[in-house]
Amino acid sequence: MGNLVMNNIFSVYRGKKVIVTGDTGFKGSWLCLWLHMLGADVLGYSLPPKREYDHYNVLGLKNMICHVDGDIRNYDYLKKIFDDFQPEFIFHLAAQSLVRLSYREPKYTFDTNVGGSVNILETARLIPSLRSLIYVTSDKCYLNKEWVWGYREDDELGGRDPYSASKAAAEMVFFGYLNTFFQKEGCFGVASVRAGNVIGGGDWAEDRIVPDCIKSLQANKPIILRNPDSTRPWQHVLEPLSGYLTLAVKLFSNPGKYSGSWNFGPRSTAVNTVHDLAQRIVKKWGSGEIQIESLENAPHEATLLHLNCDKAYFMLDWRPRWGFEQAVEETALWYKEIFHNRPAREISESQIRKYMEGTL
Repeated sequence: MGNLVMNNIFSVYRGKKVIVTGDTGFKGSWLCLWLHMLGADVLGYSLPPKREYDHYNVLGLKNMICHVDGDIRNYDYLKKIFDDFQPEFIFHLAAQSLVRLSYREPKYTFDTNVGGSVNILETARLIPSLRSLIYVTSDKCYLNKEWVWGYREDDELGGRDPYSASKAAAEMVFFGYLNTFFQKEGCFGVASVRAGNVIGGGDWAEDRIVPDCIKSLQANKPIILRNPDSTRPWQHVLEPLSGYLTLAVKLFSNPGKYSGSWNFGPRSTAVNTVHDLAQRIVKKWGSGEIQIESLENAPHEATLLHLNCDKAYFMLDWRPRWGFEQAVEETALWYKEIFHNRPAREISESQIRKYMEGTL
């Protein structure tokens, strides 16, 4: 998708009322900033940010959007906020998003990712103003068979850990609502979207490779890798977000054609090992050391998983813009510039503009 086409599509957001759940999170804060730059009237609904240096905080996002502290597990409060705002677009990103945490807190994971998602869908179906809903799950909703080809939207769902199972269950909930309530004539457009392994500036979550690398580099300590040979389809955070924004506009104009499930991932050349990613971050940073320390009896984590995105390529004319090298470069650059006291908002906005102005 060329820059002129993208800019023309995204002009729809100017003046539109948009709710983003999970706005204090990594992906949610980037999405809210992008929507603000597009001229949308944004309301964020989420738990408060966990850290003073989270992307939401360093952006000063609270001064750009309306934020409400709220838990998606609280149906009554969620419904009140959504009813009062009467959004035209909803992007549901709020989730418990960590695999290893799901082993320690499985009930919290299921309550949030399944029960909270039910609350979103139940609230959404009763909002008369709503035209478009993006329901974010994960690439880990697929039953991972460790095969070498990408998973398609109609492949088997499932999960061998609480996080993956919760995302598969959230997809089943979505499918039930889609077929029961959202395929009626005149209904708004609704889509579940699946992506994973996003990298980018402002991510400080635990047990994620980029934040772990950056924390070690800033402290002049070795980067410790526990699963160096695991492969992932790494993509910059702006890649799936551009897909969500594009799809939401399509749902707005033609819900019957575009409602359903969609994958958003990078090209096959972006599938690299954890060790490859760490090495490139060290190279872009300019210094650093990597150590391998495999853990005995560690919780299961998939070693091979990527998506087939032909549906998005052919039906949305969506394409990844930044390859693996550029995704890593932009990510490392964000942290380096923050480290040298450049304002976070300035860095993030410049990367969004760069992404939108780029050509394929």
